[in-house]
Amino acid sequence: MTNKLDPIISEFETQEQADSYDKWFREQVRASIADKRPGVPHDEAMARIRKLFERPRRSQPDASDHLERDVPRKA
Repeated sequence: MTNKLDPIISEFETQEQADSYDKWFREQVRASIADKRPGVPHDEAMARIRKLFERPRRSQPDASDHLERDVPRKA
């Protein structure tokens, strides 16, 4: 049985969804903390984002135009 959550209090429909998201989020934070690669300075990160915004848009969005290019995709 699922417990429905109040949409005013939670962005999730059920407690199970909230718990699942919380678990995923905590795993992402742990992975980020454990990542030994050097961090990207704020100014460099912002310059990369500005460059993405300045690119002309194509008429059809492409799935490869994703900000998380380094994230492995499931086959």
